[in-house]
Amino acid sequence: MARESFLLRTDPKVLDALRRWADDEFRSANAQLDFILRRALKEAGRLPGKDSDAREQQN
Repeated sequence: MARESFLLRTDPKVLDALRRWADDEFRSANAQLDFILRRALKEAGRLPGKDSDAREQQN
């Protein structure tokens, strides 16, 4: 799967909380954000395909 990067502007307090959460779960902040986004998209029924299920199980 190809990966694409993008700039995210957020409140420093939000970023700090994300980093602490990621540390608690032994992930990078980037991997944690990806995990959160995928889970939210899956729950909302907006993430199609089997690839999403396989990726979720890896995390």
